[in-house]
Amino acid sequence: MYELGGDESFTLTDLAAAISAAAGKQVAYADLPVADLAQVLSAAGLPAELAEVLADADRGMNRGEMYTDSGDLRRLIGRPPATLADALAVALRS
Repeated sequence: MYELGGDESFTLTDLAAAISAAAGKQVAYADLPVADLAQVLSAAGLPAELAEVLADADRGMNRGEMYTDSGDLRRLIGRPPATLADALAVALRS
């Protein structure tokens, strides 16, 4: 089994700051409790069950459950993975 992740880790607060820098407009991240996040996602139109699964996954990510420094992605693709800044620049050009 492979654990795929980039060479640099970042938090969702870091992601919001990077999006702000790349887009030239302020983006904020609010770390919501699981129940509140599930409610927000449901209010946005997601089925309640899916909203709860995603909110629980967010809790796991906050605890570092998705963190990996295995280097598997780099080895599989044969080059360094895109940096967060580079990936955002490409996404914002689209």
